Amino acid sequence: SEAPTRMAILFAGCGFYKNEWWAKSEGKDMQLGKVLAPLNDFRENMVFIRGLYNKEALKGNIHSSQTGNLLSGAPLASGGRIQSGTSVDQYVAQRIGHQTKIPSLVLGCEKPNAGVHKNYSLLYSSHISWSSPNTPTPLEVYPALAFDRLFNNEAQVGDRSVLDAVLGDAKDLRNNVSRLDQQKLDEYLNSVREVERRIESAGRRGELQGWRPTLAKPDMPRPKDGYPQDIVEHMRLMSDILVLAFQTDTTRVCTLKLNNDHGTLRFPHIGVDYMAHHLLSHNDNDDWLKVNQFFLEQMAYIARRMDAIKEGERTLLDNSMLMLCSSMITGHHDANQLPVVMLGSGGGRIKGGQNLDYLGKPDRQMSRLFLSMMDKMEVRPKIFGDAYKPLREV
Repeated sequence: SEAPTRMAILFAGCGFYKNEWWAKSEGKDMQLGKVLAPLNDFRENMVFIRGLYNKEALKGNIHSSQTGNLLSGAPLASGGRIQSGTSVDQYVAQRIGHQTKIPSLVLGCEKPNAGVHKNYSLLYSSHISWSSPNTPTPLEVYPALAFDRLFNNEAQVGDRSVLDAVLGDAKDLRNNVSRLDQQKLDEYLNSVREVERRIESAGRRGELQGWRPTLAKPDMPRPKDGYPQDIVEHMRLMSDILVLAFQTDTTRVCTLKLNNDHGTLRFPHIGVDYMAHHLLSHNDNDDWLKVNQFFLEQMAYIARRMDAIKEGERTLLDNSMLMLCSSMITGHHDANQLPVVMLGSGGGRIKGGQNLDYLGKPDRQMSRLFLSMMDKMEVRPKIFGDAYKPLREV
């Protein structure tokens, strides 16, 4: 059987240099604006999407109100209250997550903000992944802990056998039943243990599925404890962990939040250390362009690594949907259209080299793209957010 399809969503806050976020032509003839230059090698594997928007995000016209529902299209509560919608990554994870060790991976490279800004909670600008309308999915910003979640069996209750999970209750029950019932209970527990052993053995032999991941154990060392002080190292570690999670089939759903939408990151490695990211975003200048390109380089790095991993006739990138987006097109809070670029073919079901423009067209909801992506993950709701039908081209 074929390798499974994976879905990864990268987020960069505060939009991009608008005049350099563009694509012309298609396929090998596609030309890209300077912001997208790091993706030049992937033009034939790319879907550039212009004109999608999140209608609910237009109501607040501020960072928090444009980010908290980016992946759900749901209305947001104001006044410091928390009310959004289940995000597309978690919607998918809640339906297919049982097939992998962990349902999803939610990574970040900047710690969440607290407080309220212009009547909206800053939790919105710090989280794109939501497990429920009232619950932002905990954001893992420590690379070592993200690594442990993937590969440290002792840390995961979900890795314990079904029998171990109920053994305590079974022992209590055994003390309160007849000898005959004790014998029946022992027989039942032994049968459960035997089934588990057979499943585990079959899994090792590859009998449970025709496809097996190309890597069974991590091929990178455990990152150092603590919060990285170097943003280059931080993003690289989280990118490697994302790729490793997909390659080992530890999860098939991941979000990577490169920064907060109201973020304070600085970038001394490219000579932009005089102003925090959020403030810098209000200026379309050369330094803002350099920062934009740095974020796109992270996507290119992930794509390059995934493209080098063979999975049968395809690569890991072929078997994935890797999307990068922001909650506004520019740092001036313009959310009438959202910047979106995708790499990968979703298991051979998405045509690469496309340049799509929905601006000015009806039914240009961002949630239509999510319906298309969910379809490739074998999750097919009739409605998601404010969308009733997927994008035909994706």
